Amino acid sequence: MAMKHAGPEALDQLEGLLDELRGLDGLREKGRGAFFVHSRSLLHFHEDSSGLYADLREHGRFVRLPVTTPRQRQLFVKRVRRAMVTDQPVAR
Repeated sequence: MAMKHAGPEALDQLEGLLDELRGLDGLREKGRGAFFVHSRSLLHFHEDSSGLYADLREHGRFVRLPVTTPRQRQLFVKRVRRAMVTDQPVAR
């Protein structure tokens, strides 16, 4: 079953997390809830009846992670920090 991108109400629920992400050096929000490192998409959010989720690029592919609870959000931010360092395109 396909999950829809998070709408304004879902993003309102994530505002604290969005604020924390906005404070990370090198992470840029192109549209509300869509974050990039340089010109490469790093993460965005989804919603469905089971909760709120984030797609985070890790090792070249997107992984869907739950971000409904405070604990899930805390763990997610740690993974974002790690992905910002480890998932950068190779300079040519």
